[in-house]
Amino acid sequence: MRRIILLHRNDMMCYTLSMTEDYFLTAPPEHIKREKSKAQELRKSQWWKRQLAQRKCHYCEGEFAVSDLTMDHVIPIIRGGLTSRSNVVTSCKECNNKKKYFTPAEMALQALKESDQSKSSL
Repeated sequence: MRRIILLHRNDMMCYTLSMTEDYFLTAPPEHIKREKSKAQELRKSQWWKRQLAQRKCHYCEGEFAVSDLTMDHVIPIIRGGLTSRSNVVTSCKECNNKKKYFTPAEMALQALKESDQSKSSL
């Protein structure tokens, strides 16, 4: 089991987050199966093809070949996210692998941690 403890101190605030591999309840298997099936259908849609045609990663905003972009659920399916246009974005493979099953709020906290570490190493 991996454990990450994030401490970020700002003049007035202190954030603490403790995460482990299984610190959240996963969505029921039926939900995961249903949403993965919906994702397969959404990949065939004209809407998704237009998203890919923009060739941009939602997270790093880099430009990529269509073959290097993946479908990412902003709120992951395993965390109860849905396969809908409002929850699906294009993502480069590196960003998608880095994001894993984290939510946007957890990613923001991770970015704060990395920012603090780079400042303290100066």
